[in-house]
Amino acid sequence: MSCDNDQTDAKPLLSRGSSVSSGSFNQMQRRRVSGKLGKPERQQSFSRDIGRAAAETYLLTRLTITLLRYLGVGYRWITRLAALGIYAALLMPGFLQVAYYYFFSSQVRRSIVYGDQPRNRLDLYFPKNLDGPKPVVAFVTGGAWIIGYKAWGSLLGQQLAERDIIVACIDYRNFPQGTIGDMVTDASEGISFICNNIAEYGGDPNRIYLMGQSAGAHISACALLDQAIREAKGEESISWSVSQIKAYFGLSGGIMEGEESLKCFSPGVRIEDPSIRNAVSLLPPVILFHGTADYSIPSFASKDFAVALQRLGAQTELILFDGKTHSDLFLQDPLRGGKDAMFDHLVAVVHAGDEEALAKDAMAPPRRRLVPEVLLRMASYISPF
Repeated sequence: MSCDNDQTDAKPLLSRGSSVSSGSFNQMQRRRVSGKLGKPERQQSFSRDIGRAAAETYLLTRLTITLLRYLGVGYRWITRLAALGIYAALLMPGFLQVAYYYFFSSQVRRSIVYGDQPRNRLDLYFPKNLDGPKPVVAFVTGGAWIIGYKAWGSLLGQQLAERDIIVACIDYRNFPQGTIGDMVTDASEGISFICNNIAEYGGDPNRIYLMGQSAGAHISACALLDQAIREAKGEESISWSVSQIKAYFGLSGGIMEGEESLKCFSPGVRIEDPSIRNAVSLLPPVILFHGTADYSIPSFASKDFAVALQRLGAQTELILFDGKTHSDLFLQDPLRGGKDAMFDHLVAVVHAGDEEALAKDAMAPPRRRLVPEVLLRMASYISPF
């Protein structure tokens, strides 16, 4: 399926005024001229930030409407809509802080173009100090294949950046704008861009990790497996290699089931095909995280995928979190701050072999709490996910 690319990359339209001759002005007058020239630039910069924020808000509103349609009609729609509204209101203190960071922090570079299709954009989150090449986590966000959006990874991006890790959040087309195949293609192109260009942004091309959450875990796993299959077949026209990915993290990921046509997009089903089993040996270490109280995507999805990978000899680790729901691991726990077993494990894997980074991690202050505990407990109880 082809899509017309009707989006253009917005670039700053700042230009300085022509140079002012110093022959007829004294030093005080030159400073005044300089001050007058700086004010329009600051106004344009502020206007550009507000314009971008408005565009992002419009897209978020559209995705919210899509979610409401997905929730259904009648009594079920009303109850889930009410639950969603209360859930968002309870977590709003944290959401507002993360949104401010996303839109106005100098450590975030938004909407870098990586391909020629709509939504082919990614966000980069940088550590405060880029004193050397940093490890990179390429992250594909969730969203039930219909409301995925790169900004959903802003909390993860902020917290990993605090641990000296660059995070690249990949956006992709959602249904009905694109099919599952389009989503996988977009993710693969985003990964390719990161592998081939991240050094220009201060990242270490030899330490790139791939991660996905929920639907994003499924999409990123498909992209990784597709790439391994192409390499196993000896295809030469590839823009990135599985060998460039140090490890894959799947958080609360799903497996496509049911329709015959969707089996080609189920990593757990595809690796059972004898004709492509050689591709499994090319995969990087796979680490799967899942909560046992996840009812949106039950933990057996990760269990079955892990068993299939291990049976074929892939290096696989499955970590289950007792009593954790679909949103606990990705939202409530990070908003709670403090120690977090999943986050600590993720950082430990990324920093493995880097003694200096591990020493900094051991001395790092606890993550800051963004939402009071009472609100988090209420949100977990009312969560529609």
